[in-house]
Order: sequence, then C-alpha cells, then structure tokens
Amino acid sequence: MRRATRSPLPWLGALLALYLLAPIVAFLVRLARGVSAPPGIGPALVTSLLTATISTLIVALLGIPLAYGLARMRGAAGNVALALVALPIALPALSSGLLLLYVVGPYTTIGKWFGGGLTESRAGIVLAQIFVAAPFLVIAARAAFQSIDPGLVEMAAVLGHGPISRFTRAAVPAALPGILAGLTLAWLRAFGEFGATVILAYHPYSLPVFTYVQFDSTGLSGTTLPVAAALGAAVVVGLISGTRLPRRRATVPAAPSPPSAVMPAEAIDFDVRGQLGDFAVHVAYSSRSPRLALLGPSGAGKTATLRLLAGVHPAQDPCRVHVGTQRVDHLPPERRGLAYVPQQPALLPRLDLWRQVSFGTRADPALAAMWIERFGLGGLERRFPEELSGGQQRRVAIVRALATAPRVLLLDEPFAGLDAPVRAALRRELRRLQQEWALSTVLVTHDATDAALLADDLIVLREGRTLQAGARAHVMAPPASPEVAGVLGIANVNRGRVSSDSSLSCAGHEIRTHAALPQAGTEVIWSVRPEHVALAPEGPLRARLLDDADLGGIHELTLELGAGVELIAHSAHPPVACDDSRVQLELPAEHVEAWPALTASRRQT
Repeated sequence: MRRATRSPLPWLGALLALYLLAPIVAFLVRLARGVSAPPGIGPALVTSLLTATISTLIVALLGIPLAYGLARMRGAAGNVALALVALPIALPALSSGLLLLYVVGPYTTIGKWFGGGLTESRAGIVLAQIFVAAPFLVIAARAAFQSIDPGLVEMAAVLGHGPISRFTRAAVPAALPGILAGLTLAWLRAFGEFGATVILAYHPYSLPVFTYVQFDSTGLSGTTLPVAAALGAAVVVGLISGTRLPRRRATVPAAPSPPSAVMPAEAIDFDVRGQLGDFAVHVAYSSRSPRLALLGPSGAGKTATLRLLAGVHPAQDPCRVHVGTQRVDHLPPERRGLAYVPQQPALLPRLDLWRQVSFGTRADPALAAMWIERFGLGGLERRFPEELSGGQQRRVAIVRALATAPRVLLLDEPFAGLDAPVRAALRRELRRLQQEWALSTVLVTHDATDAALLADDLIVLREGRTLQAGARAHVMAPPASPEVAGVLGIANVNRGRVSSDSSLSCAGHEIRTHAALPQAGTEVIWSVRPEHVALAPEGPLRARLLDDADLGGIHELTLELGAGVELIAHSAHPPVACDDSRVQLELPAEHVEAWPALTASRRQT
C-alpha cells in the first residue's frame, strides 16, 4: 500500500476527476436551492430524446457496416478514408451546420425536393445530429472490428456462412462491446448537439437550443432545470450502456440417433500461390493420401497455404485445388465443403458450447452430439467460452468443424499452447479418429512428431516454397537436405570433410556412412539422429561427456567429439564414463546422412 501511494499516477488521475466533477457538484448545490420550470422545457426535452434516438438508429444502420469496411481496408487508403469520416469531429459545430446548408438548405436542389422541410424541423435536427455524431460510432466500431480475431470471420466462411451472415453472426457479436460504446457516444453527442442544429434547425427547440435561449433571456436562473434534465438523461444512458447484455444458454436437445454415414476420405491435389505483402507463397502437391501435413518453422508459409486452400485468402492465378475429383478453387469458401480450425479456437463470445458446435450451416445435430461425447465435452454444452479451459476450447473448435461432415478438415497448429498431457491426449484422439473414420485432414504444424503421427504425406516448407514433399517415410528417412533435417528437428547437424568414398572426417574422427559422398576433400554437412548414437565400450569414437539429463526413462547426453563439435545421444541407461569423463560410442554407418555443403549453402540462399 505504501508503494502504491508513492506513485504519482493515482494523484494525476484524481486531479482530472476532480476537475470533471467539480462543476457537477457546484450545479447540484445550486439545484438543491430549488428551481422553476420554464415553459417549453417538456417539448424541448422530448424533441432531443426523440431525435437523438432516431439519429443513433440511422447511424447504427449505416455506420456499423461502414466501420466494418474501414476495418478491412489496409494501408494509405484506409487511413485516408478514416480521416474523411472523422472530419466532423475536427470541424467547429457551426461550420458543420453551414456545410449541411450547402446540401439540404431550402434553396438547394435536395431542399426544394422536400419543400424546405429539411430545415427548421425535427428532420433538420436529425440531419445535424447524424453529421456530428456518426464519427464517434464509426471510429469506435472500426477499432472493435480490428481487434477481433480474424479467424472468427474466416471460420464462419468455411463453415458455410455467406458475407452478410459472417458480418451479422460472427463479426458484429465479437465486436459488440466496442459497437455499444460507440453507440453510447453517438447518442450522447447527438443529444447534446447545439452548433449545427442552431444553423440548420433553430425551431423546433431541442434541449441544448432551449437552454441557450433561456440563458440568453433570463441568465443562469432559467437554465437550472434544462441542465438538470440533460444531466439526468446522460446518467441514465451511461448506466444503461454499462449494463452487461444477458446471454441465453441453449436448451440442449435430446441425443439424436447416431449418423448413418460419414463422408469418405478424399485426397487433395493443389497448386496455390498468394501474396501477403512482400511475402510470396507458392506450394503445389498431389497427395496420395487423405492425410497431409504442412511442416516448417514459423514464417514458412504454412498458415498462408492452408488459408489459400480454404479460400479465405485471395489466390493468384494460375491456381488449382481439387478435393477428390472435384475442382473447388473457383468456389467461395462457404461452398467448398471444407472445415477450417484456425490457430486460436475462434469461439464466438456470446454462444455457449452447443451453439458453437451448431454454428455451421451444414452442422448435423447428430454428428455434433456424437463428437461432443467423443471429445469428452459431454455435460458442458451450456457453458460459454470463458467457462472452458484452453484444451476444452480447442476441442470445441474441432468438434464445430467435424459437425459439418467436412470433405477435408484443415487444422492450423491445433496443439499450440496446450500443456503436454492435454496436447498428447488430443493428438491421440485425432489419430484415432483418422483411423476409425477415414478422416481427411490437412495439418499445419512445426512439430515433426505431430506430422509423423497424423499424416502419411508431408510437405516441408521454408519461406513460402517447398523444400521436400512426399510420403512420410521418404521425407523423414533420409531428408533431402540439411535444411529439411533442421525442420524435422533432427539434432546433430555438423560439418565435415570427405576422406574416402565411404567415410568423412570431423573433429579428428573418421565417421563411416552409407550415404553417397562427393569426391575426397569436399566439405559436407552430416547428421545422425540422437537415438542412433550408440554408447559402446568398444566403440571406435571417443567423446567427452558434457551433460547427462535424466528425462525419466531416457537419458539425454551431450557429448563433445572435439573442436566444439557436439552430439546429442539418447540412451536407456546412464553412461559409464572414464576418469576423464570420456565415453566410447559408435555411429552406425547406415544412419549417418551427408549432403554436399555447397548444395546446402545454395539452398539457404
């Protein structure tokens, strides 16, 4: 507590709060002395309440779609458009009224169409309020739309929702708190609008204009009640806006009969290319299996490729995506029959679990109920997203996709951020589903273990291009290059030099290999997996033991061959080292891979 009081921040905030509250307190003291009701205050208050509400409804109808469009604009065009929309905030209110007169004044073309009825009327007040209040909603709603997870809208698209449905059922509910804040600001600004109203519609009196007239004719004594009415309306609206909107929990239907059929597994054949700023992606592959994995480090283009397949990112021609025998690249995402599970669960904030899994337009209640039970979510159907754990949220996202009986399930890092036990359990469940239901999947991952367990075909990516692709066994043993070995997480990648047609030298040791080697003297990069580094009392190689990490059931050893060359070894038993901490080991020639260093360097560039 002492440390908190030493900070100047609370005092600075309190100073501003005091300044803002002091006039209100002074007014309440004056109000306690009694007031008189000036004639005409009732109609003025009704006019302001009515016109502010009408203008806010119009601003909501037009401004929320505008904010959504601005949120999707990028670069200079978006900034210029936002600046134009925000201009009325920067303009003096009187200038805003004059600008409106140029358009809807009684002697303009539009004004003549309406017989001068757009000025000196409640319609004129509404026009003035819309002009000055709309930017407050648009700016707040735009920020809210920009802050939502893009995966929400993309998920809705792949689950069958068209553009309008994605806007109304995914984007707006997710951005609702920001939209409501913008609507509150817009209503309050409209209710208190004075300058533009005086120019455009002096009569009938709105409450601000009535207050000004009273002050001009009677001084402060005639303004007490109008000011009290304005404060009361603002307080009521503020309290209403701070009220949390209720959420209704679904009535979960009785368990339907199990589905009679599931979509057959289908392989995917594609050639996609796209541009993300300066980053270009071009990946092509004809899968022989319904289970494919895109493997690579962060920034390799894995997610971009998946989004191109789903159709939620614009592709560049020529482009081809076949699912089974059907070409789908010409179809919008909602008609491709795929299901996309983005990196984040992308759960809609106002829907409970049952409505989440029923969100897809093709969702089958029987399938949804079955997958809920299979993924251990039974009994949680009426919980909202914040009432679920991270692992449960990830399972809900997968069930939501599976409930639509997709032709192909697109999974973007489905295990990212999960604890090791939860990750292992979810991975086993997906593998079991692939085997039992012939489930077609395209998995994005940076973990070679995930890819090996959940895919038969692998594409190894780097910088938006394919390093190696093919059947899992072909890619993993042996990798085509040291770059692929690095992506696969193969340790023990070192440099050496060819000494004969079957051996290479490294750190003073001769290492035999069955790999095809270039001519003697050529520099190579070689690798051996940790599980193939064998501790052997009579082994031909000697290394210094640097570290022995007991991982429970396996020892991870760090060994130094010499000259800074280190090897990682996995052993079921602790090593027996000599007095100088040296151990003997053997590297089986059939497990030592080698690549010309020149080829590796060229591939890196």
